[in-house]
Amino acid sequence: MDPFAALADPVRRELLRALAAGPARVVDLAAAHPISRPAVSKHLRLLTEAGLTTVEDRGRERHYALDRAGLAPVVGLLGELRRPAPAAPFAEAALAGLDLEVRRTVRDQHATPSSQLSQPSQPSQEETG
Repeated sequence: MDPFAALADPVRRELLRALAAGPARVVDLAAAHPISRPAVSKHLRLLTEAGLTTVEDRGRERHYALDRAGLAPVVGLLGELRRPAPAAPFAEAALAGLDLEVRRTVRDQHATPSSQLSQPSQPSQEETG
């Protein structure tokens, strides 16, 4: 089972919270919940399949412990989500400045008489000299 799917159930999340305090027997974990011991055992089996808990048989008792290494995919995803969004390639002020320069250029081109634009430049006396 996927760790994300295992964490989707509120009972399993509560079991993990209890196991975060230290290893516990199934009977002790079941006593804290209003569901049957076999139901708690099933939840614990799913948590073990997801890699979130480990189990150790001690005689007739089963002891479960939180396997923090199994939380790595969840911690990784949360770390990705906490990172700030990448900055825009250009600052808004830079784009506003570019817009202003484009507008000035267009305005200046419209303000210049077309006769000045179409006349070839006259050579200076030094060039003809």
